Amino acid sequence: MIVVDNFLSSPEVLIDYAAESVFDSVSDTFYPGCRAPIPPIYCFAIRAFLGRVIGEVFGLTPGNVTGELSHFSLVTTLPQALKPVQRMPHFDTTNPKQLAVLHYLCEAKHGGTSFYRHRHTRFEFVDEARAPTYASAVTKEVATLGATPATYICGDDARYERTYSFPAAFNRVLIYQSINLHSADIGTTFGFGSNPRLGRLTANSFFFYR
Repeated sequence: MIVVDNFLSSPEVLIDYAAESVFDSVSDTFYPGCRAPIPPIYCFAIRAFLGRVIGEVFGLTPGNVTGELSHFSLVTTLPQALKPVQRMPHFDTTNPKQLAVLHYLCEAKHGGTSFYRHRHTRFEFVDEARAPTYASAVTKEVATLGATPATYICGDDARYERTYSFPAAFNRVLIYQSINLHSADIGTTFGFGSNPRLGRLTANSFFFYR
């Protein structure tokens, strides 16, 4: 994991841009909310400013980037509307050479991000080799324990235990491998606001390496 505080000198520029953007609901991913495009230069800034430390920590150099994707995100889905897969920690891909870059553009009260271990398999990440075992275990749990409750996971439960928690902080960047089991910390007092200036606004990026 990499945590970088005070990443940009003027993060308010991104918030102003997001406030003028059109956010669309997300229906085909794990993300429980809406998204909007972010300027391509943002990914360039990440690679320029953080490429060296990414290489040192993950062994993935900027010259090996084969693709990138970035967008603004807002958590807006109420607990009762969550799909079953959104009620548990998830992994973004089984490719260990994909990194997630999460940039908080909101206050700490909106909740950070936690990482989890699946109790039955003891998996903290799911790569291609582990995917069949993990999928089988989750399917069996649903059959025996039933569907997970209609709420956000925010700490230990019967199926997962939290291993690390990184609180949100304005202008903080968190970088991790996309194969890690993780989930946003959405507590019981969360407001689910859709205003980028007031809600849980983040800039979410993925970098793909060869």
